Amino acid sequence: MAALRRLLIAGKAPVSGLLQRGFHRSSPAALQVTVRDALNQALDEELERDEKVFILGEEVAQYDGAYKVSRGLWKKYGDKRVMDTPISEMGFTGIAVGAAMAGLRPICEFMTFNFSMQAIDQVINSAAKTHYMSAGLVPVPIVFRGPNGASAGVAAQHSQCFAAWYGHCPGLKVLSPWNAEDARGLLKAAIRDDNPVVFLENELMYGVPFELSEEVQSKDFVIPLGKAKVERQGSQLTLVSHSRPVGHCLEAANVLAKEGIDCEVINLRTIRPMDIETIEASVMKTNHLITVEGGWPQFGVGAEICAKIMEGPAFNFLDAPVVRVTGADVPMPYAKILEDNCIPQVKDIIFSVKKTLNLL
Repeated sequence: MAALRRLLIAGKAPVSGLLQRGFHRSSPAALQVTVRDALNQALDEELERDEKVFILGEEVAQYDGAYKVSRGLWKKYGDKRVMDTPISEMGFTGIAVGAAMAGLRPICEFMTFNFSMQAIDQVINSAAKTHYMSAGLVPVPIVFRGPNGASAGVAAQHSQCFAAWYGHCPGLKVLSPWNAEDARGLLKAAIRDDNPVVFLENELMYGVPFELSEEVQSKDFVIPLGKAKVERQGSQLTLVSHSRPVGHCLEAANVLAKEGIDCEVINLRTIRPMDIETIEASVMKTNHLITVEGGWPQFGVGAEICAKIMEGPAFNFLDAPVVRVTGADVPMPYAKILEDNCIPQVKDIIFSVKKTLNLL
């Protein structure tokens, strides 16, 4: 397991054929870019574009980042723009929030979002609430970024998904990219935004390559925050997900298509503000909805989607109850076979789709 983790960090881990191809055949103007490199490009371009932008965190500078996302940036921009910090999340997060209040645009990296719990007071009480409490006089333009959710073999304390945690809080914007396009476009938009943004990456996706079109490669390309993307059109059932499980949904949809079952797949991209309109429009077309996430079920992202659908106009279009596919409601075990059974798999999505459509 330690060997797999080293491969993941280096971007050399094996991935499934569907993920490796990014579900696309490259066009002449397109490039295959890993999620890690897409993030690195976005950071580089925004550091170059705006001298107020700087990066701080543990091992982000001389070591090139724990997951090599900030590779080469310290050598290019120097100590004032890319800063190594002590192992003190409460301390360096407070420094970053104060810098944002003073007019800079910090990018605060957590080596994993599990460690953000050490600094959650700074994220919630200082960053998220100050603009409101100052009557709009003190904006806090800051990005908190790093890997989120389950990785491989790191057990309960390093495997939590914080999408629902931070998505609960007014004053924050919460983003959860899946592929290289998401990573590049959403990170650039987050850095330019005048609000505190929580940017939830996935460690297992860093080394996965995806096709980037010529448009996405442009330095001016940004993805609007608060807008989901329909990754696959379908007519019988809607699958809604974010982060790595989007790939599982697409893989499940491809398997189901061979059996004559046509699923639509929506990539949320933004957890807060949530694009419920795109989900509603899809449900009104397909009449069935399943949410898929790696986090725990209780008060999760899927639970919020269920509530919004029930309260809105799409409820009357449902032909079956909304179903949630989530992580198991337990602390993450260390043993691989137990870990696999705690994380939604493609087979779990396929089973839920068939059950929802009364095909079992």
